[in-house]
Amino acid sequence: MKERIVIVDDEKEIADLVEVYLQNEGYEVEKFYNGSDALSYLNGMPVCLAILDLMLPDMDGFTLCQKIRENYLFPIIMLTARVNDMDKITGLTLGADDYITKPFNPLELVARVKTQLRRYTKYNLYGTAPRESDDIDIRGLHISKSSHKCSLNGRELGLTPIEFNILRYLCENRGSVVSSEELFEAVWGEKYLDSNNTVMAHIARLREKMQEPARNPKFVKTVWGVGYTIE
Repeated sequence: MKERIVIVDDEKEIADLVEVYLQNEGYEVEKFYNGSDALSYLNGMPVCLAILDLMLPDMDGFTLCQKIRENYLFPIIMLTARVNDMDKITGLTLGADDYITKPFNPLELVARVKTQLRRYTKYNLYGTAPRESDDIDIRGLHISKSSHKCSLNGRELGLTPIEFNILRYLCENRGSVVSSEELFEAVWGEKYLDSNNTVMAHIARLREKMQEPARNPKFVKTVWGVGYTIE
């Protein structure tokens, strides 16, 4: 089954251009020229990613992004001519996963779409918001997917989004050893390089926040030469 991508842009030429490039990569594409029609479509069809313009005739892209995030977790890429840093920050704060300004390179857009979809499918979210019952509890470690918060023995851990996703991924794969390569590609959505020490650095910082001894941690354990695990 082809991955379905929704484009919402009132500039028909741009929507058509993006559609051609995405279809050439094997994606199924649905185009809409206003936010209301796009929202109506989402209510009945599974979607893997949305590309939103900011300036739409019936509502701005920020509002549309916010409405989508009330029910869906698939990646959202903002595609707009507005280059103000505050617009970018607002979009990302409201739930967008990436922000691309016009004019843009269609090949770069395709690359970013692939990156977001790779991260999305790795977690098998399938587009709907997580249920409270999906929360994780392991020996005093509580991870709330709905609120994106984590606590240990009642003490909230101030984790960055990357640290949260690392811990969540390890917990979801509890009992299995996760390699640095798998962890990096799942959390960052990019190809892992052999010389990349990013995962090690974030694991060290995560242990610090959990007040875990590096030599004998209770939760995130190192399996030397293989990866990391939570038992």
